Amino acid sequence: MSASAPPSGPSIIRIEDPKSLDDERLADYRNLKEQTLKAASGRFIAESEMVVRKLLGSALTVRSVLITEPHLERLLPVLRPALPTFVAPQELLDSLAGFHVHRGCLAIGERPCNADVPPGASTVVVLEDLVDVDNVGAMARNAAAFGADALVLSPRAADPFYRKAIRVSMGSVFSLAIARLQRFPDDLATLAARHDLTLVGTVLDDDATPLPEFVWPDKVALLFGSEGPGLSPAARSACRHLVTVPMARDKADSLNVATAGALFLHAAAAARRDRLSRTPIAPE
Repeated sequence: MSASAPPSGPSIIRIEDPKSLDDERLADYRNLKEQTLKAASGRFIAESEMVVRKLLGSALTVRSVLITEPHLERLLPVLRPALPTFVAPQELLDSLAGFHVHRGCLAIGERPCNADVPPGASTVVVLEDLVDVDNVGAMARNAAAFGADALVLSPRAADPFYRKAIRVSMGSVFSLAIARLQRFPDDLATLAARHDLTLVGTVLDDDATPLPEFVWPDKVALLFGSEGPGLSPAARSACRHLVTVPMARDKADSLNVATAGALFLHAAAAARRDRLSRTPIAPE
């Protein structure tokens, strides 16, 4: 390896010899197809230039970056001072990762501590036992896109910092407060009371309130159930309201949870904007 460190710039380390791939600093990148950085490791991996750029712009700690020369040129203005930045030809990057990294850009970050719902939160997304990482990633992206304040997970929900979940979220997990409840659904009551949130369950029931007719509370926690069974009976019982998306049931009996999440969050954001537009401005 050859290293250079421009003043106040990243520490650029060029990988030119396949033997350099045995360097311990590259261990987290090795054989990515076969390994997953577990939560216990305290680390996660980000891939693609767009996602790595979002990571670099976040408040999270970045341990290192592994990129090809063209990505270095584009990312150089946003690379952090003294950040170990490994630059390798595409074939060496592929050899290290164990598959063709067609995005040519990877980074290792440190997982944030389990966050809390921020004070004053008005929209919180709660996921009960979503185990599909694509759905968790898509829900994180929806939550960020429609201005939700936090993503709250049940104990069994998939890891939002799993490599694929991060990719599907387009890096939204880096800027979203994410908390995991220890006891579900028991902790829902505490969550609602602490932040003055109204619990609203999203369901398929014919007797639930249709989404277009729902009158949105000022502060809401939207509950989404697992793929297949939906919200558990205990989670339903914890909710003050049950709301459904009207659909042609003779043609489709349900929506993907991420699609339903986008509809609910869009409606919640619209209600929030309408409420703010009607709020009188206090005289100076």
